[in-house]
Amino acid sequence: MLILRKPLIYILACYSLLYGLPGLAQTTDSTKYPASLKPKAKQAMAFCKANNYNLDFCILIDLSLHSGLKRFFLWDFKSQTVSGSYLVSHGCGTMPWSWAWSKEKAVLSNADGSHCSSAWKYKIGKRGYSNWGIHVNYKLFGLDRTNSNAYARQIVFHSWEKVPDDEVYPKGTPEGWGCPAISNAAMRIIDPKLKASKEPVLMWVYK
Repeated sequence: MLILRKPLIYILACYSLLYGLPGLAQTTDSTKYPASLKPKAKQAMAFCKANNYNLDFCILIDLSLHSGLKRFFLWDFKSQTVSGSYLVSHGCGTMPWSWAWSKEKAVLSNADGSHCSSAWKYKIGKRGYSNWGIHVNYKLFGLDRTNSNAYARQIVFHSWEKVPDDEVYPKGTPEGWGCPAISNAAMRIIDPKLKASKEPVLMWVYK
């Protein structure tokens, strides 16, 4: 029995890494995306075709996911796959800024002063200077009644040094005042794509 103990422990360890042990949370695997992602991407493609948006890529943000998980998806229309996934902050609402009190359930609002994120489709607009992150932001124009006040609320897409590169679940991503903020490293990947686009790019925030 003593001889078999180490091999048995090794086998159990390998099994737990692959499948998880009963009663324990499995290790986060960012290659396993939500089932809703592909249908949403298909709808996004139809919208982009109908409205002369960029047909190479779009940004999908699934706020139904825990904020400690990667829920910002850079979707490649050509390959019909995720070309990059990142952490993204949502609005803190009535809770303290830069904490993660609503990590499990983002609160949405279109109201000015709510400090909440707003859902549905956005047109990514002009590139500008940001006081945060790598000092780059993009104006966001809400295209639906649920996010129509985004521009007036100064909701922009930017990076933030408080947002980590890697998943932090079960902890959450720090929350801001409603802007979708990603890590500096992630913005350095996405910024050139947005700069190079001749057509508007779609950002779709949903829950």
